[in-house]
Amino acid sequence: ISIKKTALLLFTIEPLPPVVVGETVTLKCNFKTDGRLREIVWYRVTDGGTIKQKIFTYDAMFNTNYSHMEDYRRREDLVYQSTVRLPEVRISDNGPYECHVGIYDRATREKVVLASGNVFLTVMSPPNNISVVAENTPAPFSRYQAQNFTLVCTAKGGKPAPSVYFKRDGELIEVISYTQPSSNEQGGGSAGVRGARPLISRDLDDTKLQRSLSLLDPEGRSARLYTESPHRVHTQGQQAYEPSPATEVIPETVVSREFPRWVQSTDPLYYFSHTHIPQSDGSVVVQARLTWTLNPQLDNDALFSCEVKHPALSMPMQTEVTLAAPKGPKLLMSPSRAKVGDTVRITVQGFQVGLLGNEVFPEPLFTWTRVEGRLLDGSTEREGKELILERVPAELNGSMYRCTAQNPLGSTDTHTRLIVFGMEFVTLPSITHHVLLSLKHPHPTVASKAHDGIKGPLPWTALENISLCSQTEVIC
Repeated sequence: ISIKKTALLLFTIEPLPPVVVGETVTLKCNFKTDGRLREIVWYRVTDGGTIKQKIFTYDAMFNTNYSHMEDYRRREDLVYQSTVRLPEVRISDNGPYECHVGIYDRATREKVVLASGNVFLTVMSPPNNISVVAENTPAPFSRYQAQNFTLVCTAKGGKPAPSVYFKRDGELIEVISYTQPSSNEQGGGSAGVRGARPLISRDLDDTKLQRSLSLLDPEGRSARLYTESPHRVHTQGQQAYEPSPATEVIPETVVSREFPRWVQSTDPLYYFSHTHIPQSDGSVVVQARLTWTLNPQLDNDALFSCEVKHPALSMPMQTEVTLAAPKGPKLLMSPSRAKVGDTVRITVQGFQVGLLGNEVFPEPLFTWTRVEGRLLDGSTEREGKELILERVPAELNGSMYRCTAQNPLGSTDTHTRLIVFGMEFVTLPSITHHVLLSLKHPHPTVASKAHDGIKGPLPWTALENISLCSQTEVIC
């Protein structure tokens, strides 16, 4: 831009290329004059040009320069009279700037001739955070009907707004774009869109399908897989763990996995929408949604990635998730030897397959139930990663609890049995003489032990209303 004022002042400002947050910017104000310089002032223009804020002044009369941003934190440096450097620019520095030059008129020293020019500083900021979540989760597994599934990719901190796209197993997904409906229009139905067309030809993975169907019994019900506790694993030639006579011969952990009763063989249709949410700092939050009809046989173990492109990035940012059905919760009981009156906690500690604390995506929904009974508080089920049984009574000894982990890709159960230790027993002294029993309410166990002269412990339940009188008599 070239401006000429009464043939005394030629004024130019060099345009600025876009800069990235953290870089140093130099604002140059070039002019030629045959008069005497009075001052040079730099302004920052805000609110659409209605407000001009001085940021730097050079006073030629006194040969001084000073910043007008002291209370804000001085960041400007005068390089050469009319050139100002802004180190480590921020998003807030984005906007127009003006340079005003004043000179004395040659005809009279009382008159000042002014000229000005402006330049726009564009500050870009790359996204600083991207994440992928599954919408409306945790959610249960649909056993009898296909359901929609949505991945939401959120990119924060970008200016201007970045472009977001999805890939599946490393391949770019072609999508059908649609406008995100309002909350009042959203429903639980299928994501049908007019003009929908097949996008990616994905043959059904026969191996994966066969593997899934192999876990169904001949009648179509899910087969139950039994996984013993690690403490009970043994090899050939070693004696297996012998359970106590007081407990049943049953594994402490039982795992079962359920698969859908339907098989969808059509190619998936992917629907894409995105929203831009401006932030107060000038950046834009972008939320991109990818929706399709989920097929657990086809989508289990599929790798989805969200990639973000931005002019301030030399290469795209990426985050990825692998869809996976739960593979049986791994349960930890505390204390390990529960006694009557203890508070018992049964906690999910990862899953049966993989490392301790491994993740399943999307986040599973955990539900606790008691087999053939209600929970201690009287409820039929409870949600969460932990089941708390407060002040367990002796009656809970041997009770079985089921933890169900499910997400839209599948459902799996783990059963564990509660063993309550420390149930009191009374040991009678050795019966070497005649034992006299006078039972008001005869108990067959006590009578049998007394008659046969058997030494050993008798449970409290067998000695109700019995008091010990001597080493050789039990009198009711």
